[in-house]
Amino acid sequence: MARRSAHSGSPYEERYGFARGVRIGNRVEIAGTAPIPPAGEPLALKAFEQMLRCGAIAVAALEELGATTSDVVRTRMFITDPEDADDIGRAHREIFGAAHPAATMVVVDALLDPAWRVELEVEAVVSD
Repeated sequence: MARRSAHSGSPYEERYGFARGVRIGNRVEIAGTAPIPPAGEPLALKAFEQMLRCGAIAVAALEELGATTSDVVRTRMFITDPEDADDIGRAHREIFGAAHPAATMVVVDALLDPAWRVELEVEAVVSD
């Protein structure tokens, strides 16, 4: 099966040797996606906006690999503050709610950048 990759331009992709997303057959895997802002823009400080940014990056990778949010079957959210759960969950619903994927939210001590409040992973299966 052919392997296709998508890249978001994150500096970590080249530095650490990974792709934002990979598609093999009908499976699409999106790597842990942090709320890295577009060049020249500041990092959003609120958890809701950070989750929306993670979602925008992940959705762009899905689309580059021929998938949509309706193909999403699983998400994982890594959050640094349990008090952000409702805001992050509300953003998750806005992004992926129509698909109702299996979802996990885990509280972690920290993410790579201490200003990040959330990181998102996505799995999709593209329908034939």
